[in-house]
Amino acid sequence: MYHSETVLEMENVHVRRGCFDLEGIDLSVKKREIFAILGKTGAGKSVLLETAAGFHSPICGSVRLEGRDLCCIPLNERNIGYLYQDYSLFPHLTAGANISFGLRMRRKSRDEIRKRTEEIARLFEISGLLEQYPGTLSGGEQQRVALARALITRPPLLLLDEPFSALDPVTKGKMHDTLLSIRDEFGCAILFVTHNFAEAELLADRVAILIRGRISGVAERSALYSADWNAEARQFLGLEEKEDI
Repeated sequence: MYHSETVLEMENVHVRRGCFDLEGIDLSVKKREIFAILGKTGAGKSVLLETAAGFHSPICGSVRLEGRDLCCIPLNERNIGYLYQDYSLFPHLTAGANISFGLRMRRKSRDEIRKRTEEIARLFEISGLLEQYPGTLSGGEQQRVALARALITRPPLLLLDEPFSALDPVTKGKMHDTLLSIRDEFGCAILFVTHNFAEAELLADRVAILIRGRISGVAERSALYSADWNAEARQFLGLEEKEDI
């Protein structure tokens, strides 16, 4: 049953992509919560994130955004922010045009587009980059542009695919702070996937462990190493002798 504090709810979701199955996914993300999916490469983290965005239709189960079945929401009404691992900025558009893309698709007025683009550019400290093209920007600058694009429509849910993996240590530290400020500034729930234990423990309110397309459990970040995980999750966390998982 939908609860007013729940932004995303996945119930018994089964998705098949080629020979890979994401199966039996039960997951809920609350308003203003930062939730991490922790798993190895190939565990299905990106497939789970794409399913949460509505890119894949489940064989069975349901994905609901603020109580509405995602399959019943037209694409142009699915207000979900998504930051791809490679940022996926449009190379032929300036940073400003990339940022404002979602507003233009919603046919907002020119004045509103300009105002909101300038506001979010100031927030991410990229006002001086709006006329530049993605190919001229550093990795950190590209990420801030991509985040601004994902957030300009003020979505209730922001999805992040390995958001820190391509950043140098200094930029990564700044982006950790940015993630926390995004939650406070935009009031959105954040679901991110990572293979980095420290990132999950540092940033997330709750953490789920994904192994071979199945969630092994969910725990508060403070209980990441003390929760009652199953044997596979304990091996993944290094709490038991490791096997090939």
